[in-house]
Amino acid sequence: GPDQLRQRVAFALAQIMVISAGKIGDPSAHTLWMNMMQNDAFGNFSTLLKDVTLSPAMGNYLDMANNDGCTGCAPNENYAREVLQLFSIGLVQLNPDGTPQVDGSGVPLPSYDQDTIEGFAHTFTGWSYPPKPGKSASFYSEPYFSGPMVSFENHHDKGSKQLLNGTIVVAGGTAQADLDAAM
Repeated sequence: GPDQLRQRVAFALAQIMVISAGKIGDPSAHTLWMNMMQNDAFGNFSTLLKDVTLSPAMGNYLDMANNDGCTGCAPNENYAREVLQLFSIGLVQLNPDGTPQVDGSGVPLPSYDQDTIEGFAHTFTGWSYPPKPGKSASFYSEPYFSGPMVSFENHHDKGSKQLLNGTIVVAGGTAQADLDAAM
């Protein structure tokens, strides 16, 4: 086709930000995933990361969909770990030349800690699948992959959240506002 570079960039992105038929059996989910990668291939990283985050395929694959932030709930940390470790900053802080930053003993400096993972996990609560045609949107709905996930405020953690470098998302934010802060 006339868009070989777009196709190759989309393929490369899909090798980094992956979903799997091992967990997602609906072929339309994979088609929509690759369409999203193609649409974002020449865009900016912020848009790509937000689209990946709200993709129902990713929500299903890394357990962000139906991640409940209710009082006393411990949100699933799977997507939070992956977005930090694989999709963005990595495990260790880097120098401008790509070498690891180290402390006085030569030990690499971590990019984040468990509190940061938990903060992101709480940030990514309250999202579920878009409604199937003719159905009403509801939390804990069955997987459906046509369109971005939708937020449910009564399932979003309203508490404050610690993100990177001590950044705090203040309590009381909406699922969308907290997601925007995390992105």
